[in-house]
Amino acid sequence: MRLSAEFTSEPFRGEGEVPSHAERAVAAIRAFGLDHDFGPFGTSVSGDADAVLRVLRSALAEAFAAGAARVTVQVDRADD
Repeated sequence: MRLSAEFTSEPFRGEGEVPSHAERAVAAIRAFGLDHDFGPFGTSVSGDADAVLRVLRSALAEAFAAGAARVTVQVDRADD
């Protein structure tokens, strides 16, 4: 089974530098080597269900460790 997940970490800081909580979450995804898209309003990742769930745990833990106050997550089944 494949999953697609999107998450947003807060607080937003407006224009300028990317908050450290967002940078660390994306670094965790990159360490897993999964396809992802990092944008100004959220980050999406897709792949095998086990891999996506593992990377989400890591990304969320990194975001909270770096000062995120809230992380909103949406996960969808992405099977063809």
